[in-house]
Amino acid sequence: MTVMNSAQRVPLACRGLGLQLSGNAVLCNIELSVVDGETLGIVGPNGSGKSSLLKLLAGLRQPGTGSVQLLGEPLARLPRRRVAQALALVEQQADTLDAISVFDAVALGRTPWLSALAPFSREDRAVVEQALADLDATHLRERAWSSLSGGERQRVHIARALAQRPQVLLLDEPTNHLDIQHQLSLLQQVQALSVTTLVALHDLNQALTCDRVAVLDKGHLVALGKPLEVLTPERLLNTFGVHAHYLTDPFDGARILRFRAP
Repeated sequence: MTVMNSAQRVPLACRGLGLQLSGNAVLCNIELSVVDGETLGIVGPNGSGKSSLLKLLAGLRQPGTGSVQLLGEPLARLPRRRVAQALALVEQQADTLDAISVFDAVALGRTPWLSALAPFSREDRAVVEQALADLDATHLRERAWSSLSGGERQRVHIARALAQRPQVLLLDEPTNHLDIQHQLSLLQQVQALSVTTLVALHDLNQALTCDRVAVLDKGHLVALGKPLEVLTPERLLNTFGVHAHYLTDPFDGARILRFRAP
């Protein structure tokens, strides 16, 4: 787990971030700094603004107020190529052209690094192969994209993001469509990478494995800190509308949440 201190680099931050859509406030005055190498979980009820926050942080949508800093520079002033070299986003509904193989789909992640003077090379191929291996998807490399299941597509999308070799990785509910084995292995693999990660999650027990957790409620950042300090029974009742208490797993001593309807 990453331990924060004042000397750590902050590759991604936002100040006073706000967004309105159709006259409705989607996000309000979000203040957030993510330190180098940490995994920050973003949780909240449906409609709390998780996906919108990730899109603002990735530069896919312009904020109504506030700003985003990427690698210490204003995101809005950076060329898109530079942003793509530093940051990768995997959305919930990401898609890829059907007439393409899995290897070629993952190889698209190398695009920000290629040019007429630097075409796809042996080193790029090695990066793609490593990304496939990291997501347990090497056996899919020759498959047609159109033949993949939803869970397989999700793993390939994340492999493509890893092939970008970003310093910051944004994942919007990455365990959707995955079976339980790949849910567990995916989060473990992502947290083992030397990349700063922000991950929106529905499963609060999965959020307990993050270094820190940010809780959104109706577009507001209502809590930020270590998981056990933030995901308290009182917070879970006020924000999610459920009663909760912690149990200790006798196998490894891990804390897990049990929920009850109010």
